[in-house]
Amino acid sequence: MSHGPRTGLAAVSAALLAMSRHLEVRDVLKTIVASARELLDAEYAALGVPDDHGGFAQFVVDGVSEEQWKAIGPLPRQHGILAAMLHDARTERLADVREDPRFEGWPAAHPDMSDFLGLPIKDDDETIGALFLANKRCPRPQGGCGFTQEDVELLQILAQHAAIALTNARLYERSRELTIAEERSRLAHELHDAVSQKLFSLRLTAQAAATLVDRDPARAKDELRHVVALAAEATEELRAAVVELRPAALDEDGLLATLRTHVQVLDRAHTARVTFAAAGIRALPAAQEEAMLRVAQEALHNALRHSGAEHVQVSVDRRGTGAALRVTDDGAGFDPKTVRRAGRHLGLVSMRDRTSGVGGRLTVESEPGKGTTIDMEVPGG
Repeated sequence: MSHGPRTGLAAVSAALLAMSRHLEVRDVLKTIVASARELLDAEYAALGVPDDHGGFAQFVVDGVSEEQWKAIGPLPRQHGILAAMLHDARTERLADVREDPRFEGWPAAHPDMSDFLGLPIKDDDETIGALFLANKRCPRPQGGCGFTQEDVELLQILAQHAAIALTNARLYERSRELTIAEERSRLAHELHDAVSQKLFSLRLTAQAAATLVDRDPARAKDELRHVVALAAEATEELRAAVVELRPAALDEDGLLATLRTHVQVLDRAHTARVTFAAAGIRALPAAQEEAMLRVAQEALHNALRHSGAEHVQVSVDRRGTGAALRVTDDGAGFDPKTVRRAGRHLGLVSMRDRTSGVGGRLTVESEPGKGTTIDMEVPGG
């Protein structure tokens, strides 16, 4: 495959766009490998991410079937050409990798490889990965074309942008981990406050019932009924908190099923009526679905904990190729003019950040005494 200037530019552009669409590290790695193999028209491609112990933390391949990869065995150790790639951080272009003195062989199930091109992925002076390509496809039956200097230059461009994409994905995952930690901390505080109050009331009521058993059995019976009610409320508080602390099953169940379950649990756990409706929704990219779930959770938390609402409605509808989330309550509401104070109190800043982070738009309508409506729109994939 010969890359003319126009063809090469178009191919590189397509590869860079593909990498920019993903936020998960594993997805970015897979896209880099597939893009590199397609860009250079190679039979095999791989990308290794080093760990801190002389091996690979992750190793992604393209061009090898899943069955073949399982037969090859454990992740490759850091040795031979792979070690040179990570330690020396320089481009390696070989006519036949098997003839290189550093070559140490490969497992029986490993595909046979000859021409080889390896290139480090660097973030400043740190090598954060290494790209390996083998067996350049050749239009001539006899072979012998191998990787060219033009291939090296194209791969260097790809590697520079791969470093950016990989770094961004790592930052995104780190940010998400911190957000989850913050949410769990908030839920832990809520759980402690809510359940502690219930258990304190439970203990006092039980003590009162114990003192009344002999002299006023009727009143003691009333107090014991109150104990049962308080115990049921504490159980529901715990159940709701456990569901929120458990990671959302977005990957397995999707946004709608996850939201529906979440709403059903909240409806049981609170005196307010919480309802959910959805129509015409297709699966969205993972980042959009997670952002919508988190915004819905924050809005529901506000409505149920702070607004005194009797009814909270959650709906998700199709909006072009994307979707729209709406959370409406009939609670106390607030004055949007005091959005700086209210925004911090109600988590509006967090909701706006989540929405803008996936290219969406958030609008908040509220008025004292007339409830609150939160609308979130996100684009499709």
